[in-house]
Amino acid sequence: MRALHVPTAGAQPELGEVATPSAGAGTVLIRVKAAGLNAIDNALAAGMMAAMLPHEYPLVLGRDAAGVVEAVGDGVTGVSVGDEVLGHVLLAPPVQAGTIAEYAVLPAAAVVRKPAGVDFATAAAIPLAGAAAAQAVDAVDPLSGQTVLVNGADGGVGSFAVQLLAARGVTVIATGKPESADRLRSLGATTVIDRHAGDVAAQVRASHPDGVDALVNVGGFDPSGVPVGAVRTGGKLSTLTAEPDADTLAAAGVTSTMVMARPTADVVGPLVEQAAAGSLKVSVAAVVPFEQAAEALGTLAAGKADGKLVVQVEG
Repeated sequence: MRALHVPTAGAQPELGEVATPSAGAGTVLIRVKAAGLNAIDNALAAGMMAAMLPHEYPLVLGRDAAGVVEAVGDGVTGVSVGDEVLGHVLLAPPVQAGTIAEYAVLPAAAVVRKPAGVDFATAAAIPLAGAAAAQAVDAVDPLSGQTVLVNGADGGVGSFAVQLLAARGVTVIATGKPESADRLRSLGATTVIDRHAGDVAAQVRASHPDGVDALVNVGGFDPSGVPVGAVRTGGKLSTLTAEPDADTLAAAGVTSTMVMARPTADVVGPLVEQAAAGSLKVSVAAVVPFEQAAEALGTLAAGKADGKLVVQVEG
C-alpha cells in the first residue's frame, strides 16, 4: 500500500510503498478515506520522541483517520466490516503504525462510528484535537460566568477549546493570528489578542486587571511563552505543550495540570455527535491531496494552518 512514511531514522518523510497491515486482536483495519494532521506527526517524523518511545521503521505518519472497516480482530465488538468509522492510533511502543496511508490499523478502544451527516474529512479532523481540547477544558473545570484565556486558539485544538468553553457559559479570550480573529469570534471568543503584538499577559491585564480565572495553553513548547501572568492568584492552568516551572507557578499562585490527550471512544464519541448535530464546528483549514501530504506537514510545522489540515487519501 502507499503511505507517507519515514523509511529510516533521520530520513525525510516520503510517499511510497510499505506493507499493508492486518487486524490483530482488539484492533480494526480500515480503508482510509481521510487522515487528520497533528503537531505530533512532525515530532514523530523528526524522531523527537524516540528517546521516550521506541520507533520502528518504516514509520508511517499520522494518528487520526476516517474510513471504512475492512476487517476486525478477535474480541472487537461494536463495529463490523463495511461500517464508516473514525479513530486514532494511540501512542504505544513500538511506534510504527500510522494513518496517512491507504490502510490503517486502529485500536478498537479508539474507534467510533461516523454519523452519516459528517463527511470523512471532517471526521478525520476530530479525534486528537477534539480530545485534547475537551480534556484541557475539563482540567480547569470553569464555571459559567468565569473568564478563560486560550493561548494558541487559532489551531485545531484551540478552535475546539474556544467552542467547548463558550458552551459552558464562559467568557473566552483567545490568542491567535490577526487573520484568524473573525473565525475565532464566530466560534465563541469574545476577545482575540494578537500574540505577536506584544506580551500576552500584559495585553490581557490591560482589560482584566485582576487576571482571568484560568488559562488553557495549547500553543508553543517554550515554558517562558506560557502567559501564566494573565491568570489571577488562585486561578488554574492546563497545558498540552509547555509548562512553567514550579517556582513560576508558585509565584503566580496558579495551579497547573499537564494534559496528555487520550482520544479514546468515550471521549471522541460525544464530540462527533455534537459535530453531527451542528453544535460543534470542526474548523478544517484545508483538505489536501494524498500526494501533497508531506508539504502539508511543512505547512503545519510552520504554524501557517488556520484550523485543521486533512489529507484526502481516497476520494
